[in-house]
Amino acid sequence: MVFDMKRNKIIDVPSFDNKLTEHKQCVAFHEAGHAAAIYLNNKAQNLPPVFFQILFKDIDEDSEGSKNVYHIAHDDCIARVEGGRLIQSLPYSMDDFLDKLAGHDDMAQAVKDYVTAFEADIVNLLIGPLAEAKYIADADNELFNHRLVNLNALKNYGGRSDIASVYEYLQSYSPNKQRQDEKLDELFNVAFDFVNNYENWKAVSKLANYIIDSNKDTISCEEVIAVLESTNANEFAEEIPQPDRYVKYA
Repeated sequence: MVFDMKRNKIIDVPSFDNKLTEHKQCVAFHEAGHAAAIYLNNKAQNLPPVFFQILFKDIDEDSEGSKNVYHIAHDDCIARVEGGRLIQSLPYSMDDFLDKLAGHDDMAQAVKDYVTAFEADIVNLLIGPLAEAKYIADADNELFNHRLVNLNALKNYGGRSDIASVYEYLQSYSPNKQRQDEKLDELFNVAFDFVNNYENWKAVSKLANYIIDSNKDTISCEEVIAVLESTNANEFAEEIPQPDRYVKYA
């Protein structure tokens, strides 16, 4: 099964050429946020590498058809991170699933790792639209804080699909709405702090600029990791995880 982190949004385009450039930049920061989170956030929590790639639809400025694409419904996906999830199949009930694991004496670490991976997937979904929101706030010289950019605001930053996926995780997490809301609030704060961290934001910005400059339809996870690990735009990390090292949780 393939999971995607999508960037989608309705946009009115009074001046197509200018708005197209602006929109591409927003898309680049959105997908860079997802991709940087998948690598850096997971790595910070000692989670295993997971395969992903960034895919883009080709938007041709001279194509009348592409202008129509620009106005289509919000569920149209013009860019996405394919893969990137640690949890491959959500359990119907996370509590029941973890109870079964906990019934085995040697599974305590597995339970802890599963919960960490589950929460990391949610955080990584939220970081995409939050990165787009921060880019727009910075470009407009506006504040970026929890009051101005909350969960409900993420739909304005291409986050409808991301939020829908988050709620799928939360429904698996608990049938209790209060528990869902408490967990979501906790993980939203984690995602917000990730984006607002200077070093993380520098990495997201570097990757977004790479995406814009590369003008590719597909950017591999190896390319993403090389950019994120580089000490500057021309130096890349010596060691890049190979596909056979990627691990996902069932």
